[in-house]
Amino acid sequence: MKIKFILFISSVKEKNRQVTMMKAFDSNVRPVEGDIIEDPGFHPEYHNGYEVVKVTMNYSSDECWVSLSPLAIEKEDIEIGIYIDHLQANGWQVISKEELQNT
Repeated sequence: MKIKFILFISSVKEKNRQVTMMKAFDSNVRPVEGDIIEDPGFHPEYHNGYEVVKVTMNYSSDECWVSLSPLAIEKEDIEIGIYIDHLQANGWQVISKEELQNT
């Protein structure tokens, strides 16, 4: 099954900056609400981990969409742009709201 993690990033310091990112995996294990997800793209100076808050299954397309929520949104010791670059270097992609709605 294709697992698609969706991460909504916003900045405490840059109030108007919000980015949606996605990373997909092939896996036989699907996350459930409350799981804590680890990924090399999650920089410890921006957040301390992400919790699964919503799981949407699409059996006809063999896809699982997983929405993640930060555990500590007030932790932002590096700029959001540096964090986004770090995520992208680890396989995350910026996606637009339109792309998200059309998937």
